[in-house]
Amino acid sequence: REGTPAVSSNQLDDKDGREEEQVVRGLGILPAQLELSTKELPWLVGDSATQRSRFAFWLQTLRRARGFRSVLVNSFPGEAVTGTAAAEDDDGPQRQAACPRVLPVGPLLVLAGCNVERAKGAGDDGGVAATNINNHPQPCSKNPSMWQADSTCIRWLDAQPAASVVYVSFGSWVGPIGHDKIRELALGLEATGRPFLWAIKDDPSWRAGLPAGYAGSVAGRGKLVDWAPQDDVLGHAAVGCYLTHCGWNSTVEAIQHGVRMLCCPVSGDQFINCAYITRVWEVGLKLGSVRRDVVRDCIERIMGGAEGTRLQEKMDALRQRAVTAEARCLAQGNLRSFVNEIKRDHPLLTQIYNIL
Repeated sequence: REGTPAVSSNQLDDKDGREEEQVVRGLGILPAQLELSTKELPWLVGDSATQRSRFAFWLQTLRRARGFRSVLVNSFPGEAVTGTAAAEDDDGPQRQAACPRVLPVGPLLVLAGCNVERAKGAGDDGGVAATNINNHPQPCSKNPSMWQADSTCIRWLDAQPAASVVYVSFGSWVGPIGHDKIRELALGLEATGRPFLWAIKDDPSWRAGLPAGYAGSVAGRGKLVDWAPQDDVLGHAAVGCYLTHCGWNSTVEAIQHGVRMLCCPVSGDQFINCAYITRVWEVGLKLGSVRRDVVRDCIERIMGGAEGTRLQEKMDALRQRAVTAEARCLAQGNLRSFVNEIKRDHPLLTQIYNIL
């Protein structure tokens, strides 16, 4: 069937009752090293009927996209970008549109107003982190979240050693992951002996999984908040890694600030994002499970030693591609090109807009 990727099994013998996992082949739009399994596809949510419905939706969306002139992507350019505005902006209406040109336009948010000297990775000097020379936080941008952030997070981070804190958040819309997993994750964080900041919703569906008296037992070293000002937290020099669900916005924010990621995807595109983080960019590790010993060991791997240093070096290089002046100029140029194309090809719409 046209548009359906081929799959090949990588587990033919299923004697243990495990679901057969297959590797997706033939997706030319994705890097070969991504090698997604069928369990990592974005429509695998809910029962089989829901999955079929979601697959049909994605297939229809891709087919309709074939007729687009341009597609704006909230991402940053790769090392070799094709179809950029710089190469095609002057071609005019005669430009052939066999496929849409893909224009990276992000991240457009300039990290202005931040005076953060980051000290990420292994081998820091253990000094106390500070957001600026006066030890007062300078927010990078207004908080776009609909949730009320806990304003005490930054002050708490100010008192922690540089690159020492594990920041944990599963985003604003991910459903509860289960009491057993919450308990194991909590005990794993405690077992590291490292400071951690955990944005965990103040709701029984999440917090009922915490061990009894947990907040008190980790007080001083672990801070639990209902919601954190994430951009400011990730931009703080005390944060050494980010245990994340791999939502795309969270992924981009982590890259903007150069924070290594410990991946725990839950649903949707998070598995694909995780594959990019761990297999393509190599700026993070994937949690094989949330058992306390696995959580502890993975945090130790990412926060120290040769492996942690390598991950940070990869992240630093990726961050340069995303937030340098050159990358921002390209993103802004792509956005201008898109607007200019509309003005050029649809002058009547432009006139109506100007009148309104």
